[in-house]
Amino acid sequence: MYARRRHAYFAMMGTCIGLFVLAWGVVRLWSVPAAVGMCVVAMVIPPVAAMVANRRGPEDRWWDDPSGDPKSDEWWDELDGKKRPR
Repeated sequence: MYARRRHAYFAMMGTCIGLFVLAWGVVRLWSVPAAVGMCVVAMVIPPVAAMVANRRGPEDRWWDDPSGDPKSDEWWDELDGKKRPR
């Protein structure tokens, strides 16, 4: 799942960069308003890409969910300060 979110993030960011480059390298020669519109669309993409990349999937371990492995849970609890180290 992480790989899918990472690929979606990079695809969206690549689209964003492509829109900026095309807008001011090519499209502005024919239509400045179209180039500005492309930049406005490109401006909206990074926050959406960050939300896509950072959303929690149904099978992702949340920071306070037990994993079911007692050794791993004990280790995480120690890191989180929930239990004192032995």
